[in-house]
Amino acid sequence: MYKKILVPIDGSELSYMAVAGAASFAKPLGAEVVVMTVIEPYSYTNLSEYRPESIDQYDSRVKDQARERLEKARTYFDRMGVPTVECSKKSFSPSEAIIDLCDELGCDLIFMASHGRKGLAAVLLGSETQKVLTHSKVPVMVFR
Repeated sequence: MYKKILVPIDGSELSYMAVAGAASFAKPLGAEVVVMTVIEPYSYTNLSEYRPESIDQYDSRVKDQARERLEKARTYFDRMGVPTVECSKKSFSPSEAIIDLCDELGCDLIFMASHGRKGLAAVLLGSETQKVLTHSKVPVMVFR
């Protein structure tokens, strides 16, 4: 049925719970999982502001954070015996990055958490999950 499942994570507790759900879903299917995270590029719009870190320091920090998120997810998939590929993408729009990667790699399902942020931040920033649901060409399984 599903052979390649894309699992986006953002480092939130719920996204790691979705990793566990995705592993349980993928294992009996014999599906491969592509676990991905989106790295927000350095914002050049406010260069006149004081910045506590340089562009290189920022890039290094966010790449390290992405690597840690992916390794944490990979460890769980490995324990469950689910073949996994790790991937990160730079984008100001996580939903677009998720959909683009899904298309690029030929994934046939997106398995993601219902939300990452909580409270007012989620309302103000909009739901990336909702955007993926609206624009994806493949089925999207939302983990709550």
